[in-house]
Amino acid sequence: MKLDVINLDKKSVGSLDVADTVFGAEVRGDILQRVVRWQLAKRQAGTHKTKVISEVSGTTKKPFKQKGTGGARQGSMRSAQMRGGGVIFGPVVRSHAHSLPKKIRALGLKSALSSKAKDGKLFILDTVESKKGKTKDLAKSFAKLGWSSALIIDAAGDEGFARAARNIKGIDVLPTQGANVYDILRRDTLVLTKDAVAKLEERLK
Repeated sequence: MKLDVINLDKKSVGSLDVADTVFGAEVRGDILQRVVRWQLAKRQAGTHKTKVISEVSGTTKKPFKQKGTGGARQGSMRSAQMRGGGVIFGPVVRSHAHSLPKKIRALGLKSALSSKAKDGKLFILDTVESKKGKTKDLAKSFAKLGWSSALIIDAAGDEGFARAARNIKGIDVLPTQGANVYDILRRDTLVLTKDAVAKLEERLK
């Protein structure tokens, strides 16, 4: 598969042959769903917690005598049926993460890259650099290119460019090793540098 290479001035600077196995693979919606679910599950803090009876503050004394009151017997004011008592089977601190085979993760990344290429929303940049590191200049370039929601993946990781793009709404910049399915799908446009293409092909072949 051959894709055009452009620069930040929206000028064509050649073309690049990309691997069909990475950028022209079958788009598997089921695999994308599994990988995104796996990613988001790993992000969950899992810090939600309720107190059980042993953790509730209060006396251990029996509230009233067993017999003769005409009411139900009670053993503790900290029981679940009492106001301010413990919670039965409530949430506890835990990890929501689950395992996912490496082959499925790789297939998910291929599907995400291929879906952007299929929809015509994959762009190849010659290089990304911002000598002045000015957000204003970069915002003008993105407006000219029509990128309002884009993920830019660069292998070199130019610090000036990343700093300038940081304050632009809807623009994310990631290094090649940080490329992931969720971030690719959450932005409308995917932008790769030539170096990033080479690194991704090396990673996924």
